[in-house]
Amino acid sequence: MYIDSHCHINFPELASRMPEILAKMAENRVTHALCVSVDLPDFPQVLALAEQYPHIYASVGVHPDYEDTPEPTVEQLVELADNPKIIAIGETGLDYYRLEGDLEWQRERFRTHIRASRITRKPLIIHTRAASEDTIRIMREEGAGTGDGGVGGVMHCFTESLEVALAALEMGFYVSFSGIVTFKSAKDLQAVARAVPLERILIETDSPYLAPVPHRGKMNEPGFVCHVAEYLATLKDVPLSQVAEQTTENFFNLFKLVR
Repeated sequence: MYIDSHCHINFPELASRMPEILAKMAENRVTHALCVSVDLPDFPQVLALAEQYPHIYASVGVHPDYEDTPEPTVEQLVELADNPKIIAIGETGLDYYRLEGDLEWQRERFRTHIRASRITRKPLIIHTRAASEDTIRIMREEGAGTGDGGVGGVMHCFTESLEVALAALEMGFYVSFSGIVTFKSAKDLQAVARAVPLERILIETDSPYLAPVPHRGKMNEPGFVCHVAEYLATLKDVPLSQVAEQTTENFFNLFKLVR
């Protein structure tokens, strides 16, 4: 069985097809999915999905790309996370790819999420793009790692260097690979995936984006996460069943869930 550790099935293009989405998950033996929050106005939709379906979990957080959106406080995040179906804080982090100018607000938002994670004892879902140096620095400064009083988390949709992956692993984080790892052009990322121990890997779709081969170019959905697992099994030269079992165990261990 497989678990999609990061998706956005509350987005309209997927929410409108929910019966089909859930059927495809079952068909492909995707037993659980984590629907990840990107802002506070849409958080009620994320929570509603998790409360409606036993095999769907949710997070609470505000994506670093969302500039014109209500800014979360530590207290808000802690309060909203006080629900057994909310298993993580995020997605949070830094993204310098699209935004320019003074991005101190992004760094402060990231710190807010880390502080909420430390209080709630719920892991972080971290997004980093064109900002890895500041991301790792702030994680260290705020004690996000398991050895610094934090609870760790996952570096989602990982596309950074092996050096960044090793820094995150050292802090007790997991590394999650999406459909990007299946792309022919992703040679550097594939080398990173070979090097990261399977015991510290999660798999995800980040749907509706980044559909893996053989669905590249189509709308992504949680049922396609099996293709990420298949590619990793080939990449690491291990049985697919081993990737499926280990990544599932990793998900339950990280988010402190009972199987």
